[in-house]
Amino acid sequence: MSKPLHLDPDRFFQADGVTGNIARRLFAEIENLPIISPHGHTDPSWFANDTPFEDATSLFLWPDHYVHRMLYSQGIKLTQLGMAPKGGTAEPDRRKAWKIFAEHYYLFRGTPSRTWLDHAFSTVFGIDVRLDGETADHYYDVIKEKLATPAFKPRALFKRFNIELLATTEGATDPLVHHQKIKKEWDGRVITTFRPDGVVNPDIDGFAKNMADLAEITHEDVATWKGYLAALRNRRQYFREMGGATATDHGHPTPITADLPEVECQRMLDRALKGALTPTEAEMFRGQMLTEMALMSIEDGMTMQIHPGSFRNHNAELFAGYGPDRGADIPMRASYVDNLKPLLDKVGNRSDLTILLFTLDESNYARELAPLAGHYPCLTLGPAWWFHDSPEGMIRFRRNCTETAGFYNTAGFNDDTRAFLSIPARHNVARRMDCVYLAELVATKRLPEEEAVEVAKALAYDLPKKAYHL
Repeated sequence: MSKPLHLDPDRFFQADGVTGNIARRLFAEIENLPIISPHGHTDPSWFANDTPFEDATSLFLWPDHYVHRMLYSQGIKLTQLGMAPKGGTAEPDRRKAWKIFAEHYYLFRGTPSRTWLDHAFSTVFGIDVRLDGETADHYYDVIKEKLATPAFKPRALFKRFNIELLATTEGATDPLVHHQKIKKEWDGRVITTFRPDGVVNPDIDGFAKNMADLAEITHEDVATWKGYLAALRNRRQYFREMGGATATDHGHPTPITADLPEVECQRMLDRALKGALTPTEAEMFRGQMLTEMALMSIEDGMTMQIHPGSFRNHNAELFAGYGPDRGADIPMRASYVDNLKPLLDKVGNRSDLTILLFTLDESNYARELAPLAGHYPCLTLGPAWWFHDSPEGMIRFRRNCTETAGFYNTAGFNDDTRAFLSIPARHNVARRMDCVYLAELVATKRLPEEEAVEVAKALAYDLPKKAYHL
């Protein structure tokens, strides 16, 4: 017999007592604020073409690396989920792949993925029974039927989710044709984010080709240091003009920065183009480029995001077979105080620069990141990210950072997701958890409730707009 799917309106709040009641009152003030989604990885073609999504498997299962990693950890092969390896084949039956997922949905108990998925199943599709092997076909049929209707096309869902702004992320040489089409044909505000990793990280596969493409589209000599920087300035301007970009994003392995003389920069560039950099030199090259990007942000006003600390594609066999973003990225230790010093010595005291710091190393919150953001005018803390984008992770972030950095040296919340239908769920959870934390401050007489309301609104809406210059 099917079990009911019910989203309790008081989920995440204390069941009873003073704190729970305060959290409910605070949440009522912000629950329906428009969504600002200033950083993420949804596909702009969805909104440019407004083509209906196909089915539950392609919508929920295939794009979600959180789902991949959990199922893979229990011995389920990606081919069973309909995902073909390079040069190979996979199970073509999407319904069968969905059935496998449904039969193993119990694995997600207690995880944020379960929260996001149940939220979408219930609020978006109106499904009122839990997903399992017995209800898999019901889910598949209901979702497929509704996706075929105009109300479930991407642009309609964007409006339904009350999204005021959504940012995608594109590589430095992307022509941004989808963003140009969106701008011409639709009033939904979808902007791009400038992600230069492919032309600033010499360890990335295809770096030489990416550099050749950069030279071709900018008509700059990227073999010279001045020409290389000019090409990057050119693309930043293009992203602002054609895609509405207000931010850059840098997914470096570490937060190392550098401030080297131009002759040394040219020497490293020469070796990078030949593929001859040592690992230490490649790290220093990336570090120099973070400083160069910060200087360019002072020139053009773009917010700079630094997302370090992930060991990408840790599972070598899986990466070789299926490529990136299959759930095998693992958090690493990261050090900020020493590694950011060259950059901060150069631009740290600028109030006309916004650098958002993220981490996958939570041990850094109280020890390094909060003190840094609580001092340097250019630094702001991004929200709990990736593995820590969860109810407990959000609370840990607030507990470790607030007393040193305050609320107003943070950027509120961004969902940083590839899964479009998880956006309202993620923002709902973030707002609830901020209210839980604020309610504790009110209940223990550390913050008046009227001020807690102001903070809750700032975290949900005002601070993301400020941090990303929206």
